[in-house]
Amino acid sequence: MPHSSGSATVPNDAHTPPGRRPQRIKKPSFLSSLGADLPASLVVFLVALPLSLGIAAASGAPVMAGLIAAAVGGIVAGTLGGSPLQVSGPAAGLTVVVAGLVDEFGWQVTCAITAAAGVMQLLLGVSRAGRAALAVSPVVVKAMLAGIGITIILQQLHVLLGGNAAGSAVENLAAVPAAIINVELHSALLGLTVVAILLAWKYLPAAVRKIPGPLVAVVAVTALSVAVAPNVARISFNGSLFDAIALPNLPDGNWRGAATAVITVALIASIESLLCAVAVDKMHTGPRSHLNRELIGQGSANILSGMLGGLPVTGVIVRSATNVEAGAASRASAILHGVWVLVFSALFAGLIQLIPLAVLAGLLLVIGAKLIKVADIRTSLRTGDLLVYVVTLVCVVFLNLLEGVIIGLALAALCVLWRVLRAQIHTHAPSAQRLPWRVTIAGSCSFFALPRLNRALHSVPEGQDTVVELNADYLDHAFREALLAWQRQHRDTGGTVTLEEHGTTAFRDAADNTPQRQDPREFPLPPRTSWQPSPLDSAHQAEDADGGRLPLRSILLGIDKYHRRYADKVRPLVQDLTEGQNPDTLFVACVDSRVNPNLITSSGPGDLLTLRNIGNVVCSDGRDASIDSALSFAVKGLSVDSIAVCGHSNCGAMKAVLADAQGASNAALGAGFDAWLEHARPSYRELVAGHPVALAAEAAGYSHLDQLSMVNVAVKLRKLEEHPVTGPALASGQVQATGLFYDISTARVVLVTPQGIEQLDPSMALR
Repeated sequence: MPHSSGSATVPNDAHTPPGRRPQRIKKPSFLSSLGADLPASLVVFLVALPLSLGIAAASGAPVMAGLIAAAVGGIVAGTLGGSPLQVSGPAAGLTVVVAGLVDEFGWQVTCAITAAAGVMQLLLGVSRAGRAALAVSPVVVKAMLAGIGITIILQQLHVLLGGNAAGSAVENLAAVPAAIINVELHSALLGLTVVAILLAWKYLPAAVRKIPGPLVAVVAVTALSVAVAPNVARISFNGSLFDAIALPNLPDGNWRGAATAVITVALIASIESLLCAVAVDKMHTGPRSHLNRELIGQGSANILSGMLGGLPVTGVIVRSATNVEAGAASRASAILHGVWVLVFSALFAGLIQLIPLAVLAGLLLVIGAKLIKVADIRTSLRTGDLLVYVVTLVCVVFLNLLEGVIIGLALAALCVLWRVLRAQIHTHAPSAQRLPWRVTIAGSCSFFALPRLNRALHSVPEGQDTVVELNADYLDHAFREALLAWQRQHRDTGGTVTLEEHGTTAFRDAADNTPQRQDPREFPLPPRTSWQPSPLDSAHQAEDADGGRLPLRSILLGIDKYHRRYADKVRPLVQDLTEGQNPDTLFVACVDSRVNPNLITSSGPGDLLTLRNIGNVVCSDGRDASIDSALSFAVKGLSVDSIAVCGHSNCGAMKAVLADAQGASNAALGAGFDAWLEHARPSYRELVAGHPVALAAEAAGYSHLDQLSMVNVAVKLRKLEEHPVTGPALASGQVQATGLFYDISTARVVLVTPQGIEQLDPSMALR
């Protein structure tokens, strides 16, 4: 494989395979790469020669037309194309199309169609439509190639058996029994010998396989036929390569059919060439393909090939792969291969007439079989595209290639619409008496899904409590109205309806806004609305008889939801924690329900050892055994790396401290609560004394209450330094301490240090 480096930057229109970034690549000069390109070109020439002859024979075209196309494809497409290592020439993918055109219009009109298709490709390249040509479902392309392979096999089987191929796949299939009965034994044995050689070639030693298998098979069996079967049908033509040049003729009527043929050849040749270029890019590390330039090169080659009486030209994966494997370094290899084809055709054309038709038929049988890939069938089955694959293949074989591809693309588009527009809606009866019915809705919730929605909703018994799980990526007004209408009807029967939203599109947005797909957002916890009165109910609270809010769900319903939606996802995270824990942080936080340590630290099971109390208190005087034991267990028992103390905004404990300082009584909360506040009163004294954290918080616009919460965090950090367990660990560097403040109103976390505060969210720091 070629390896290049240097300073030439890949242009913006270059094709870069997925997962690769454009590289700065130096293009090798002609002379510097000739040492690699010359031997590679000879290898490609030896592969291209028999393939070009076989494809011409299968297409019903003059045999020399294949060699003309090979020479033009190598020289013109190799020079002007955008894929440096791709090799162009006549391709098996257009065999069926060309054969049909020759039957319908004759050879010279087919040449005109080829030239006109080249003009169309040239215009596509100039208009920069290269990438648009790749917008074809891969399964359709693979099925198209498989259909072509089957058609070639059905045609060439008759030639191998010593007969003549019919005009359609149906006729060829129906005539197989008669061909077997009337087999010409010498032709069949010669063709089968070619097949056997090609199938066995990959099992031979690597040194032998350096010689192209098709070349060996054709030469060896041709030599054998001269000795043992001199009377078998062989390739025949009059004159030399230059005598085979045929100027194109315009069609005599049927212009619509000719125009359709031009479009067919142009599109298939373009798609096959571009897909081949993309595949070749993945085989080497050199410059990437320029897809628009490749269309220009392919179009130019087809114009010239058609004008000279050659077959349509495309990029060919067999020759291109051989080119890369042979060590080609630049486009010089493809160009030289075309030169060798031209020289051989001009000087040694007589040798070609020694090749039996059955030999080329055996070669084409193997080529056709290689177009049918079992891996493609397995992939289509695994990805749900088997129907598209089968329908495309059948239509290509039994109708024609263009109709088969169009039908395949239409079916692929319908399958996409079906998958995108189809919402998954299911009703689930409760597994226990106290649990509600569930209706699960996932996907795109549009008016297309209304029949299934109504069927599912009305299967819920009247008067039953119901949970609607909505996981929508798209939701329109009609779907929302249908759900609300059923909700009103169901409530009238005595049942309740709770909505749980898990998707990227909010139910409320469908009321007055144009529906659109929202960007998915990672969120590690269920939405807060799932624990509040349902939007379905709150949207129509005025209709409640008592005007009150519906009660919150019980904790058992929350556990039920956890089992349904999250338990299976959590299990892999906790399986390794079954026998023990190894947290890296002790997180000291307030008991406030609005503070969720795992949420604000993006941590999961086993990451945090959590100590929660009123006011996120840490004391160093040994007055609270629970705090002392937690610190000792964290540092000595679990060897945590850090301790975080996290306060929060609008803290109830800090409110109580301020009220106490102003002479208000907290007696209503009990003597124990008042005694606990003694741990936080030193923080108030620090606030009054002008603690640096208080000054920084005031300058940042935080309220007096939140300033106290931040100072309290700084004071607790100092308490950790004074504690008999954590103090030595902090001093030695075994443990680090961090102060945090969670601002509930902005859902942002602020860093608290003994000297001040720092915004951890860059977007907040700019304000």
